Amino acid sequence: MEKLYYSIGEVAEQLSEPVSLIRYWSNYFSRFIKPSRSGKGNRQYTASDIETLRQVHYLVKEKGLTLDGAMRAMSGEKAKVAAPVKVLDSLKAIRAQLTEIKKML
Repeated sequence: MEKLYYSIGEVAEQLSEPVSLIRYWSNYFSRFIKPSRSGKGNRQYTASDIETLRQVHYLVKEKGLTLDGAMRAMSGEKAKVAAPVKVLDSLKAIRAQLTEIKKML
């Protein structure tokens, strides 16, 4: 079962990036990422926020765009960005499964 909210540490772990970078991207892309706050003021990310952060990660780290370039890409057709990200995530999951199978052999 999927959680409703994820901490910034959980998001950073999922993306294999430091918490400070997730915080920076959250602020920079505040038009698209709107984490709620806990009673203590901690950011709480939804699955939708995480998907958007995955798209930012793809554009910046995989495609090599600047943050402004990523912002323009996200402002355009967001579906064009979402499709390759989903494919990449699927391929990473398949790779992890194959690695586990290889260990069993």
